[in-house]
Amino acid sequence: MEPNLEQKLKTLPELPGCYIYRDKKEAILYIGKSKNLKHRVKSYFTKTQIGKTARLVHHIHDLELIITDSEQEALLLEMTLIMKYQPPYNVMLKDEIQYTYLKITKEANPHLELTKEIKKDGARYFGPYASSYKATETHELLQKIYPLCHCEGKRGRPCFYYQIGMCLGPCAREVTKEEYEAQIQKIEAFFYGSGYKDVKRELENHLKQQVDNLEFERAKETHELLNVLDRITDKEKVLTRDFGHRDAIHFVTRDQFCAIQISFLRNGAVAGRNSKVLELVGEESELVESFLMAFYTDPNHLRPKELLVPEQLDAKLLASALGIKVRVPQKGEKKALLERIHENAKSALDAHFKMIDYAEEKENGGPN
Repeated sequence: MEPNLEQKLKTLPELPGCYIYRDKKEAILYIGKSKNLKHRVKSYFTKTQIGKTARLVHHIHDLELIITDSEQEALLLEMTLIMKYQPPYNVMLKDEIQYTYLKITKEANPHLELTKEIKKDGARYFGPYASSYKATETHELLQKIYPLCHCEGKRGRPCFYYQIGMCLGPCAREVTKEEYEAQIQKIEAFFYGSGYKDVKRELENHLKQQVDNLEFERAKETHELLNVLDRITDKEKVLTRDFGHRDAIHFVTRDQFCAIQISFLRNGAVAGRNSKVLELVGEESELVESFLMAFYTDPNHLRPKELLVPEQLDAKLLASALGIKVRVPQKGEKKALLERIHENAKSALDAHFKMIDYAEEKENGGPN
């Protein structure tokens, strides 16, 4: 160990902050945070390390500390520094998944659109959808039951979509701001509350009336809308009767690898997932918290109203840093949900190790 580094390790403060490891060329190798720098930094050099952590320690030549007033401030600073310097041993998200969102534009005649990019444009975004097909079906259903503007909005000849009931009609008449806002509130209720129940009840009433009136063509169209509603809300896969807009995360660690899984719950069902297997550096809680900060700092990842986390993570710290409600479920459906996500993370890690074993067999000329 370098004398300079050894001396710094003897004078570590028991304070919150960030630590920065550098190599012989002064390049940044790794950036971490802790509520107690002395305990965290010393653990790298006093414990027997293996895997990626051992490789990191082998190359550490110098250490730099940045003291902060709180662990929350350290977590935010850590994320800022990681994004700026992109150290090779930190979690760097290269998300291959491009999520699809539904967007209500902010304009005189708002539109409901599909997008893969979240902008700071005052629009309202809903999602994410891992399946663009499901996002498209949701978009088309909402255009039929809660239409907004589906044309350029210029007064004149009514557009085709107005004639088939998929445009509120600024092309044909004066549509007030209040009319638009009423439709938007129904759309928001559909996404954030149990609004889909109101839609289903309304469609079922329409279907009954249409059948009673022998309007079989219209009844067929309404029946198809009910089928679409069931498909997009995945009612056979409902995990909780609480229909809030939330994400849930769990993880599992084995042999210096950590599998992390986030599930996006909308209307009580899983709308999408993000799964990662990362090689562990340092403490597993530090890795997962850093992953969450990186994930939700990405401008194209919409933050939920609420995040469910296991007890290994610091819920108060994450809530303060992310600016959202973070809870550790203790019982009931949400606890069971986290246990299911934990099992999924185990399966992902098992699959990861099977792929490693398979690659080693192929390299050693094993069975095909």
